[in-house]
Amino acid sequence: MSPNPTPQAPQASRAQDGPLSIAHGATPAAGAPAGVLARFTEWTARTPEAPAVVDGAHTWTYREIGTAADEVVDALRDRVRPGDLVGVCLDRSAALVVTAVALARLGAVYLPLGPQPGERRVEAVTEDLDVACLIGDPALLPPRFRTSDQLVDEVVLPLPVVGANAPAKAVAAFADGPGEGARRAPAEAFYAVLTSGSTGRPKAVAVAEAGLGTLLDWYRAETGLAPGDRHSLLIGVAFDPHVLELWAGLTSGAALVPAPDEVRWDSQVLTDWWREAAVSVAIGATPMIEPLLDRPWPRGLTLRHLMVGGDRLRRRPGTEVTATVHNAYGPAEATVLATSYAMRGTDAPGAEDVESAPPIGGPVPGVTVVVTDADGRPVPRGTEGELRLGGQCLALGYLDPELTARRFTAPPAGLALPPGVDRLYRTGDRVRMREDGQLEFLGRLDDQVKISGVRIEPAEVAAAFEQDPAVRSAVVVAPRTSDGRARLVAYVRPAGGTTPSGTAPSAEGFAEGLLTAVRAWLPEQAVPSAVRLVDVFPLDANGKVDRAELVRRATEEGSSAGSPGSHGPSGPAEPSGSEVLSDGATPGERLVLGAVRDLLARPETTLAENFTAAGGTSLIAARLLAAIQRETGIRLRAPELLRQPDLRAVAALVDARRADADPKPGRD
Repeated sequence: MSPNPTPQAPQASRAQDGPLSIAHGATPAAGAPAGVLARFTEWTARTPEAPAVVDGAHTWTYREIGTAADEVVDALRDRVRPGDLVGVCLDRSAALVVTAVALARLGAVYLPLGPQPGERRVEAVTEDLDVACLIGDPALLPPRFRTSDQLVDEVVLPLPVVGANAPAKAVAAFADGPGEGARRAPAEAFYAVLTSGSTGRPKAVAVAEAGLGTLLDWYRAETGLAPGDRHSLLIGVAFDPHVLELWAGLTSGAALVPAPDEVRWDSQVLTDWWREAAVSVAIGATPMIEPLLDRPWPRGLTLRHLMVGGDRLRRRPGTEVTATVHNAYGPAEATVLATSYAMRGTDAPGAEDVESAPPIGGPVPGVTVVVTDADGRPVPRGTEGELRLGGQCLALGYLDPELTARRFTAPPAGLALPPGVDRLYRTGDRVRMREDGQLEFLGRLDDQVKISGVRIEPAEVAAAFEQDPAVRSAVVVAPRTSDGRARLVAYVRPAGGTTPSGTAPSAEGFAEGLLTAVRAWLPEQAVPSAVRLVDVFPLDANGKVDRAELVRRATEEGSSAGSPGSHGPSGPAEPSGSEVLSDGATPGERLVLGAVRDLLARPETTLAENFTAAGGTSLIAARLLAAIQRETGIRLRAPELLRQPDLRAVAALVDARRADADPKPGRD
């Protein structure tokens, strides 16, 4: 039996009457959509001096972006051919925008990897895929592309090197030829993105220009994005909505505004930046945006439309929210976005209040949605099932043909679908179609989870641990915290002869070393918050690893962590865990350690640990900053948190700010 069987949807009851769970988006305009690159070229000709990228004090016009892209094309023309995969290791910046346009002009396939993808992750990608070169800061490119301290073969690129996230230098780095069996992108591919894979090797999905063009046509019409608007460039570069926000700006005559990195760590800093940068349309990950809907909407924003996606949205916008909020859904395999549900704070109240979870909506133009039973047959509306997607939204497939054949399947015989819908993608998501045709998201059918808005395959994380010769086997589970957030906990069985034989600190050091190693393989969101060493795994009645028991253990361990909000007259409660704070501990130490333990669900965290090394991510940092402000009224900025060497230094900063804020003796 395959270790990763295809997820099975609940069987439908055929006794029910009524319409089936099938819906179709509007039919796109006749003929192929205008090419994505052609639309950028059109705006460059019509409004050459209009701003295309605005990054603080720096502005690049459409003409300047086009000219810079031509210079990059000239530099790469003899080395990069049409259809070549090019890994882009740049952050949100004018350099990234120029690179995307240049690769489109070359006919190369844009493969966004982010500015610092895990070293071993990049090695795996470049071994499995025929990647022509990597583009990025030479200081951050992986060893496979180096001989000692020098890149094996590089072409210096004339990319912009100013702005919040600009590289100090940019090169195209070429390594030796691809490994045996390395896969190329399909001929029609415009871009490719990586998704989580159960084997420990990421999967690459290829998308055609026509699919992206159809989505962009809808997006521009839905948001009214046009010249004079500013669209944020906020999403992490390796996350596929980044492709939508980048080309949405460039194909509408609007300006892209790259977000400084600290904006992504703090939701209040994000709204301040929206105001200062005059952002009018934005895309944001659900975990970052949802807290904004829980408090008064900031005044003075020019934001008209806000697309939210990547995780389940649990509430609607309140009456103060002036932007239209779109709850969007879509896997990378369906070109970023397949369904959407628009909400306005001024909507008339109905049976569903602000605290209720909104639906993920109906299909956007060119998309067909079908909710099916385990046999692939549509179920009656109101019945749970697996969501399958078809139409112009579908990606070309994975670069692995066998995987494509398993997940992109032919519709059942006799099912009446629009012309051209000859494939359906199995999302593995459990949904229900309401009588009005709106879809409700209910969860996953398989083991995939969403961590900070990113789809994670626990088996991929376990495989990353098993790359280490000190690990015999690993199992990763995803228990949920009391407020419903998923976290990852790794249970590791060390290889013979490597089990720590000393005291608890040696075991902790062993676990910390494993975490350090897997960071090179995994994206930030996939790094577990805790590692537990075991001699044996618990087994169920069938002799398989009892994952339910591991989830129970992880949940029980996490429940002992202190809470930043549980305090009495004497102040915050003392956190539990391996470090017991003395009576002389400062209020800041009690607050910071308790909050971090709660947010990480990791009660053994100590004040001597660094925040990010302990498992802190950008979204956890935002929650920590909010907890500190809620308890003390002290507002720290994300860079202040990240600059501290350990949590004790963070606590000292909180104590110092509180002391500065308290009235001085002798003053009225």
